[in-house]
Amino acid sequence: MPKILFVLTGTDFWTLADGTKHPTGFWAEEAAAPYEAFTAAGYEVVVATPGGVVPTVDKSSLAPEFNGGQEGADKVAAVVDSLTELRHPLRLEDVDLADYAAVFYPGGHGPMEDLAVDATSGRLLIDALDSGKPLAVVCHGPAALLAATKDDGTNAFAGYKVAAFTNDEEAQSGFADKAKWLLETRLAEAGVDVQVGEPWAPKVVVDRNLITGQNPASSAPLAERVLKELG
Repeated sequence: MPKILFVLTGTDFWTLADGTKHPTGFWAEEAAAPYEAFTAAGYEVVVATPGGVVPTVDKSSLAPEFNGGQEGADKVAAVVDSLTELRHPLRLEDVDLADYAAVFYPGGHGPMEDLAVDATSGRLLIDALDSGKPLAVVCHGPAALLAATKDDGTNAFAGYKVAAFTNDEEAQSGFADKAKWLLETRLAEAGVDVQVGEPWAPKVVVDRNLITGQNPASSAPLAERVLKELG
């Protein structure tokens, strides 16, 4: 059975500008919707985190208001609970890209804390980009792209069109004035061509083998596009 690698944040907090540690992790829908799509299509999902830490779901991502009501919240919670792969992650340091048909990075604020500065993840992203395999990243997941620094000091994703959680969305979620830095801004500073869509509406951008989504609503369409690319 072909495998798809899920690279998840290993942290359960995000350090705000005032030093406060805001509880977070990965965003439930952004792991659950692609997991369901990929496994239904016959792919095995393998989870990896920095250090092999068991990833933490952002509890707020299980709330009814973020899942279209209680029924949706119950469904996404059930999928996350059934995802046994989350309880036995590989160490990111031990991942062999050759074992996987595609690589996927879900979001949540967690990647802003750890993957944004994780050199091992950065190297994996560069290798995945160079491999031509589908590389999919959604919402705050593109924070990980910031660690993909080439030997000459430039970012490997400079010049790529990318969708990512926008400054407007961060402001509307109440964190723009609390964050140390904003994802859209930092990506642009690294030379990434951020494609800004309507807040909270699905938006998927494809540039070569890089497939990115703007927000949680983009995770299911992004998974569909990955499957299309895999044929």
